[in-house]
This record gives sequence, C-alpha cells and structure tokens, in this order.
Amino acid sequence: MHIRPLHDRIIVKRVDKARQTASGIVIPDTASEKPEQGEVLAVGPGKRHTDGSLLALQVKVGDLVLFGKYSGQTVKLDDQEYLVLREEDVLGVIEGAGEAKLKVA
Repeated sequence: MHIRPLHDRIIVKRVDKARQTASGIVIPDTASEKPEQGEVLAVGPGKRHTDGSLLALQVKVGDLVLFGKYSGQTVKLDDQEYLVLREEDVLGVIEGAGEAKLKVA
C-alpha cells in the first residue's frame, strides 16, 4: 500500500535512536521532551495560494527532519507506523545526516 499526501502534508517514518548523555547514560523517551526526528518518505504537491498558484514544499523525499513530540497524526499501514505532518510542523532539516548525530543537551 502507498500513501500519497495531499497539499502541504508529508509522510515521515520515525527514526528512534537511543539518546545518551556525554557520559553514556541512556535517557528514556519518557524523561525527555526533545524534538523527534524522522525520514521523509513522501511529500504533497504544495500549498495553494488564494490566487491559485502553487507554493512548493521546502522538504523533499529522503530528508531527515525534526518535529515536535506530539506533532502530526500517526497512521499504521502494513504493520508499519508513519506520521502525517504539515510542512509547518517541521522544525528543521538535519543537514549532513550521515555525518552528524543529534545530541541531547
């Protein structure tokens, strides 16, 4: 099954990484309110202006993005969980995702 997002919505698969302090202590998700991250799997065509023109999205398939812990709507397809977000719910795109790790302060 495939999801095709509409308008300014994107489909994201969460990337759950163990969070650790500098000394190696693992921080459970329940003890932290930090933003979550995930990989963009699909993007909608964009948002329409009142004049009918289309504003393309800034995120693209394959981007690693940050979003708030309670953002979007979770959907389950083929035993996989995905998150449907509006582009405005994305806090940022992680550049050089293969090189850097997100650290919890």
